[in-house]
Amino acid sequence: MTAADTAWLILADDLTGAADTAIAFARRGLETVVTWGDGDVGDAPVVSVDADSRRLSAADAAARQTAVLAARGRPGQHLYKKIDSTLRGQPAAETAALLAALRRNGRPTIAFVAPAFPAMGRTTETGRVLVAGQRLEETPLWARDHTYESGYLPAVLKAAGLKSGVVPLDQLLRGDGMVRGVITAAIAEGCDAVVCDAATEEDLALAARAALPLADRLLFVGTGGLAAALARQVAPADPPPPAVPAVQGPVLVLVGSVAEASRAATETLSASGRVTPVLVPEAVLRNAAGAVTAGHELTARIGAALGEGDVLVVTEFGPDSDLRQGGDVAKRLADLVAPATAHLGGIVATGGDTVCALLARIGVTGIRLLDEVEPGVPLGVTVGSVALPIATKAGGFGTDATLLHCLERLRSGAASQRD
Repeated sequence: MTAADTAWLILADDLTGAADTAIAFARRGLETVVTWGDGDVGDAPVVSVDADSRRLSAADAAARQTAVLAARGRPGQHLYKKIDSTLRGQPAAETAALLAALRRNGRPTIAFVAPAFPAMGRTTETGRVLVAGQRLEETPLWARDHTYESGYLPAVLKAAGLKSGVVPLDQLLRGDGMVRGVITAAIAEGCDAVVCDAATEEDLALAARAALPLADRLLFVGTGGLAAALARQVAPADPPPPAVPAVQGPVLVLVGSVAEASRAATETLSASGRVTPVLVPEAVLRNAAGAVTAGHELTARIGAALGEGDVLVVTEFGPDSDLRQGGDVAKRLADLVAPATAHLGGIVATGGDTVCALLARIGVTGIRLLDEVEPGVPLGVTVGSVALPIATKAGGFGTDATLLHCLERLRSGAASQRD
């Protein structure tokens, strides 16, 4: 393993995505940090940056991504564009802008697009994104939040002016040489992207093994699934996971996501009796009449509850809530919660906007990743004015028990048991 193999820049559009992709490298023993804005995180070989572009327009999201590339890019880095597994945000426009920026700088680049994350039920077949075997556009996730007309990746990329081809499963399974041949031919034909099918982790391993030798000509585009497969290639040893410092105070569990997986996990945690639940009404976060007074009262309740033990703070948002101003709402939630966190011992949080807003509010500039609670749920320690154990979860990831598992892991501080 050389220094060039281990130097990676990951560009994400939200914080939980930045973390659940980067953790793949941390678990292979590579120093890995997640950051945002102008946060200084030292010289770690793997840096994952939240560009906070999920809710921006296509043009603004593209500009945000290229600005991060210009500020954080270094010679010799492999580049990974993290996209949402259900295509939320502006993944096509962001990919197109990054390709254009790389080409302007003299780096001939094609996007290798493999968004499958089988551990989370996300697969890609005939170029189409599936969730638990169902077409993406037929799922509740799509009904609540989508950018494109379908989950057919060549059409999604074409919407941003990108010409692409597909490596179907039958060709993928014919081996490394076949996949590299398709990529090489696509480059020769002037394609902008190659979409790679994958239905299992073994498929992703094959894709990573085939594509990695061409890394100096590729912009890898995917989720935590492809990242894990690539990390196994560049760092094949499987070191024992480090212990995470045990918390020395109350744990705050903060849930801002409205995704079904997060709400189900919230109900399980609340029913466990392990936490004091505090509900934040939607009206308070929307600055409705009386919101200021109600907000002060909620801050006091959260602080008092943390004085007694672990606390679950959950927003009242439901499936029919208007989420278009999610970033502003997340900041208001952070303003409510942050004053109560002076003696906090650890954090569990779900929803990228929610996590980023709270951490920025308490002076955190990054997260040094250490391990996973379960697939797609990274664990680390904050960097900045406070060093706190933290577990983060993308809204749509996990099971009914995930938040409870996160709390238990922070409380134990023990290293995880790997297969």
